[in-house]
Amino acid sequence: MANYDILGDIAIVKFNEDISQEQKISKAHELLQNKSIKTVLEKANKVSGRLRTIKTNFLLGENKKETIYKESSCLFKLNVESCYFSPRLANERLEVAKLVSKKKNSNVLVMFAGVSPFSIVIAKNSHAKKIISVELGKECNKYARENVLKNKVGDRVEIMQGDVNRVVPKLDEKFDFIIMPRPNLKDSFLKSALSCAKKGTIIVYYGFSPESKKDDMIECLIKEAKKLKRKIKILKVLEAGDIAPYEHRYRVEIKVL
Repeated sequence: MANYDILGDIAIVKFNEDISQEQKISKAHELLQNKSIKTVLEKANKVSGRLRTIKTNFLLGENKKETIYKESSCLFKLNVESCYFSPRLANERLEVAKLVSKKKNSNVLVMFAGVSPFSIVIAKNSHAKKIISVELGKECNKYARENVLKNKVGDRVEIMQGDVNRVVPKLDEKFDFIIMPRPNLKDSFLKSALSCAKKGTIIVYYGFSPESKKDDMIECLIKEAKKLKRKIKILKVLEAGDIAPYEHRYRVEIKVL
């Protein structure tokens, strides 16, 4: 009938197409029995565009789009329509923070940073020295700056607004870790990442593929790096969530040689 995500005190429900408005309201009443939920919204379309935004319809409770979400002892303020945020990536963010924590005083770049959940979770759960957080959306950057202050990591997290393909190649430093929670687009953005990678850099790349074409996705990354005259080694390929039946988001851990 429906599945939903909870972001702070907002529940966002995705219904099957054959569900009536009466059934939707009934489900909203059911969700509001959970005292931590104040607002129920219906997801009206799929995540779309480079900003990965959605449209919602208000169903019941407080009519609002802004909330504060808690994860891994971090707080994130956001607008659920204008800022992409997936609570289903909570474990991924913590796993990446654990990976970064293996090297003290590392410099980290987070591309497609949104309201900075990866950057802030890394800052709070590792010994990273500096984290640069690059995001295209102005609205997301507004919340990111607020979240950096809210989580008291302003001494280590720097927010930069702009297109990663323009901003990242102009950075005058090389990074120990490059995190790429990229949108599901044709562009791999690997060229931009490699522009600020050094020997030994670990790139955490998120790719989308049907199970049957996972190896093709990996081979494409290796070939692209070769065209850029860079050598890479694939360390791990792990499932990081389902996006459709037999189609997944994959976390690909890459070492630059």
